[in-house]
Amino acid sequence: MKLSARTIFATVAGAASIALLATGCSADAGTPESADGKVELTVATFNEFGYEDLFGAYEALNPNVTIVHKKAATTNEARDNLTTRLAAGSGLSDIEAIEVDWLPELLQYPDQFVDLAAAEVDGRWLSWKTDAATTADGQLIGYGTDIGPEGVCYRADLLAAAGLPTDRAAVADLLGDSWESYYAAGAQFEAAGTNVPWFDSAGATWQGVVNQIENPYEDSDGTVIATENPEIKAAYASVLGASTDLSAHLAQWSSDWTSSFQDNGFATMLCPGWMLGVIEGNADGVTGWDIADTFPGGGGNWGGSYLTVPTQSAHPQEAQKLAAWLTAPEQQLSAFASKGTFPSQVEALDSPALLESTDAFFNNAPTGQILANRAAAVEVTPFKGEKYFAINDAMQQALTRVEDGLMTPDESWDKWVSDVNALG
Repeated sequence: MKLSARTIFATVAGAASIALLATGCSADAGTPESADGKVELTVATFNEFGYEDLFGAYEALNPNVTIVHKKAATTNEARDNLTTRLAAGSGLSDIEAIEVDWLPELLQYPDQFVDLAAAEVDGRWLSWKTDAATTADGQLIGYGTDIGPEGVCYRADLLAAAGLPTDRAAVADLLGDSWESYYAAGAQFEAAGTNVPWFDSAGATWQGVVNQIENPYEDSDGTVIATENPEIKAAYASVLGASTDLSAHLAQWSSDWTSSFQDNGFATMLCPGWMLGVIEGNADGVTGWDIADTFPGGGGNWGGSYLTVPTQSAHPQEAQKLAAWLTAPEQQLSAFASKGTFPSQVEALDSPALLESTDAFFNNAPTGQILANRAAAVEVTPFKGEKYFAINDAMQQALTRVEDGLMTPDESWDKWVSDVNALG
């Protein structure tokens, strides 16, 4: 039986309620409270975590708790807020969501975060997910939320207009499993004269490519190799070469990119699980979106986040309890049903509710099984040291300069080299 997102949410929400009550996570669990017995917890996230309904469910189960949600529009905005308030020593939320690409920076400051290691969550996540958030002396600074196995999302109606196949399996064959075959399919689409670009941007495509390079910017000892790495140089040339004819030149998260979903902005995009909710929100009322069970280069993981509890929190015990609840298997399944955030929980990954799920917006695609297949195809987990985020952000700016016509590829590369060297 194929379960819809709505059915999954109803099922796991009920299971979550039972699990929470059974384990005694009630309003009087001995956490710090105000004089009137009430606790207000602030939770800072970004993009789409799928928590909106879950916050209400937690408050119903814990009547002394009120949750205030602070949602940043982008990861950069969230990171800037976090680093600024860390430096100031005040102003952080009780729970701060962090993205995997800036996690290495924060591991340098473990004293700024509550150690979340606990027997009841031991073994809950995929081992590599937990390892990435664990310091050398064993402190766990974050509970894993999602991972980002990638497929390719596409507009079936636009492919049909170009005389190309639209069935998921046939589209997977058309796209192939290499970057060359993905670009070749785009050339076929462009040759049909639809006047619609093949993908959204060079920067978005770069994310798929760089996450397949084992040591893109730093050696495993932290030595910066970015500007001398031949794999990076070749990838830069390849992505920009393809973007000349195939890209819409729409930087992800820009207002033009967001509005383009309502205006046939592009035919395909690389699609980690968490992007499904973003697409559905931006393309509200637009029909034709689907997802193919393939990915250029074989497999890739883009993104994935964690929930941390800063030591600035006035209610660290209550915040840790909420973070543990939000990242439990039942709640991860609910978040997936709501926004497509693919679970990092071992128990959730084996759930029929996940593997049998479909997504009505994506033509009833079996998104649970497709993303599980894509997760199994991931063979490379790039090393991300403390300078990864800054170097990759500079690379995104380099690609955007070229797409915006501000510099030639060579000029922008040289500027990127200078920016990387300036990091020290």
